[in-house]
Amino acid sequence: MPEPGTAWKPGALLRASAGVHLLALAAVIVKMGLWPWALAAVVLNHGLIAFAGLWPRSHWLGPNWTRLPAAAEARREIALTIDDGPDPAVTPLVLDLLDRYAARATFFCVGEKAARHPELCREMVRRGHAVENHSQHHRHHFSVTGPRSMLRELQAAQDTLARASGQRPLFFRAPAGLRNPFLDPVLARLGLKLASWTVRGFDTRTGDAARVLRRLQAGLRPGAIVLMHDGNAARTPQGVPVVLEVLPPLLESISAAGLHTVTLRQALA
Repeated sequence: MPEPGTAWKPGALLRASAGVHLLALAAVIVKMGLWPWALAAVVLNHGLIAFAGLWPRSHWLGPNWTRLPAAAEARREIALTIDDGPDPAVTPLVLDLLDRYAARATFFCVGEKAARHPELCREMVRRGHAVENHSQHHRHHFSVTGPRSMLRELQAAQDTLARASGQRPLFFRAPAGLRNPFLDPVLARLGLKLASWTVRGFDTRTGDAARVLRRLQAGLRPGAIVLMHDGNAARTPQGVPVVLEVLPPLLESISAAGLHTVTLRQALA
């Protein structure tokens, strides 16, 4: 893991983007009549960058865990990641289900929720799970903020979650998975790794637990990172949070496939 303060190195897309801007400027200086072509090149370049930010599993804007490292995959490990909590009504029941199946999970927690329920974060760690950074406020406009705002948001969450859980986060997941080119240098400065997912069930939108389960089961393979939610969870027609209906059969499927749940931290080993 990079140490806080590690120098940021832009990826290939951003280096190419800088080249596009320089070439466009040079073209206009040499011949003003080329400005429509130069402008078109810059607009297309910005469109590509925007697309990369809207694609949560993209690696174009910097390193991104979309699955576990090769060594973890070889060990037939899989990572359950659970977002948007802690939720006092749902998270304790999720923890009990994980205990029942001796499963480990990574909880991407929202800082302001953790500040209200620090005991839940401590309980996550006590039971062998990991608490990671999902921003301080989980704002919907996170992906259009600038570097200073991002740094304040992530640093506040780092401090809040460390106090609440006794465990300083090593990973960050962007709200809704959306980001922009400013995020990668902020992560490098804070020593955080970006993590998205391999498979998701859309359990914040779909109240049909069977459909969510099928989506997740379809992606169960060594090295997969599974996304679920204990916060903002959709409810079944009976009013039950979908995650509580899905977890037992999902954990049984994981066991039947000979897979082992680990936290993202454990997958680093």
